[in-house]
Amino acid sequence: MATPMITPPLKAAPPGRRTQPAAGGSRFAWAGLMRGVKSNIGLKLLSLVLAIGLWMFVNAGQHGALESFQVPISYRDLPAGFLITNPHPEFVRIQVAGPRTLLSLIDPARLTLHLDLTGVGVGQASFKIGSDSFAVPRQTDVTSVLPSQIVLDVDRIVTRSLPVRLIAEGAPAEGYKIASTEVIPPRIDVRGPSRELARLDEVQTEPLAIEGISADLDRTIDLTAPGGSARLQTGEVEAKVALQPVIASREFRDVRVQVRDSAYRFRVAPKRVTMVLRGPLLTLAKLDLSNAVYVEAGGLPPGSYSMPVQVNLPDDVALARQSPARVKVRMYREMQGRGR
Repeated sequence: MATPMITPPLKAAPPGRRTQPAAGGSRFAWAGLMRGVKSNIGLKLLSLVLAIGLWMFVNAGQHGALESFQVPISYRDLPAGFLITNPHPEFVRIQVAGPRTLLSLIDPARLTLHLDLTGVGVGQASFKIGSDSFAVPRQTDVTSVLPSQIVLDVDRIVTRSLPVRLIAEGAPAEGYKIASTEVIPPRIDVRGPSRELARLDEVQTEPLAIEGISADLDRTIDLTAPGGSARLQTGEVEAKVALQPVIASREFRDVRVQVRDSAYRFRVAPKRVTMVLRGPLLTLAKLDLSNAVYVEAGGLPPGSYSMPVQVNLPDDVALARQSPARVKVRMYREMQGRGR
């Protein structure tokens, strides 16, 4: 029968003393730990940087911010035959408050403001723009809208027939004046807002230069746009300018009276007359009466006569006044050629 082996009890370490591991085992554990730390230090540093960045991004994104957006405006369903006549905005500027991450996701084009013009008539149409007009993300709020009201002037489009007036600049050459002007067509259609067309009485041409012209003129010329929203049916017309001579009166003094076809010696009293002629200015300026004024003595025997003074004039010149109208002519018996 085997006798059991009795192991003596272990003694507890005295208070205040630590149990020291074996010297060989401690050195081995510390060296392994240092090798593990050194082998993963790059990965651990990268993880630390990413963690810090993510923390900053999340915290920054949750902070409140304020940003402005330019939102397009769409004017739709304007009734046929109407138009907007006043300047109107194409964009509205809004300010939105909320987390920065949400603000960065807002697309202004998706917030387009649609104004429904169905049923508007002639006059003003007013639209108030509030913060509830824009579908912004949750947790964000529209804090301001500019402009907060849009007023539109709406008018009906009509067509009117208006006369065309030719605008001439300058004056014809000396001795000519304008006899008549004509535009073809004499009237044109103008289309535009009824209130604009109500203020128009005519359509004018661009200035037509007639300075110094001495012959009739026929030319195509542009029309002057009436302005605003009105539109012309055509942009040009045919312009015609007809000239005529300037008619004037001219006085001719001390014009010598000739005696024609007399075989006898003669004496005229008075020898000179004054005449006022009327005709084209250019013709009168060149007219020479030195041999044009006379009395006709052909076939008359010697004696004394009271004879009418005659004058040879161009077809377009007329005698307006003459002084005297008659002269006395004394016919002598001596023949011409013997000296007087």
